Amino acid sequence: MKKNIIAISREFGSGGRTIGRLVAQKLGIQFYDRDIIKKVVEESGLTRKYVEHYGEFAPSADQRFAYSFVGLDEDSNSPLVQLWKTREKVIKDFATAKPCVIVGSCADYILREREDCLNVFIFADNESKIERAEKYFNITREEAPAVLKKKDKARANHYKYYTDQEWGMASNYDLCLNSGLIGIEGCVKAIQQVLELTE
Repeated sequence: MKKNIIAISREFGSGGRTIGRLVAQKLGIQFYDRDIIKKVVEESGLTRKYVEHYGEFAPSADQRFAYSFVGLDEDSNSPLVQLWKTREKVIKDFATAKPCVIVGSCADYILREREDCLNVFIFADNESKIERAEKYFNITREEAPAVLKKKDKARANHYKYYTDQEWGMASNYDLCLNSGLIGIEGCVKAIQQVLELTE
């Protein structure tokens, strides 16, 4: 089946956001990243600060529910449940409206039942990620290793908390690409080639 949606998950510093934007540009389709936060804030009534924080970090141990988010009670009034359900709705609405690329926000999990969604994970070696962190995020080489570790750990915990799945595990994705090895353009071309094969 032709893939109309590309959901991209990525390690911090791997260039996943850039790859997603370039893929969208080359395909002439919509690109969603920070737009998700804006839309969730609008539809949920939660503050932007709350949505940004819990859109990246899992709640601390003393805030966690005693059960997984998978199969949550529909009537729960918790802000965390509200955040998840609104984000789930926003991403599904984006995917239903038109072909698009969606970066982050557990989109691969949320859209897991859509056969027209290509789930991609972008990773890279530490040196490549450190170089990108220095160049694009104004992080010093000395600071970079700790920042990279913290960011990726936060993403893994967040993904596990909301989906009960392992972030970065190859079996959870259709395509895993090493941007440190084949470069940003190489990843873009690889995604395009896979899309052509599924038409």
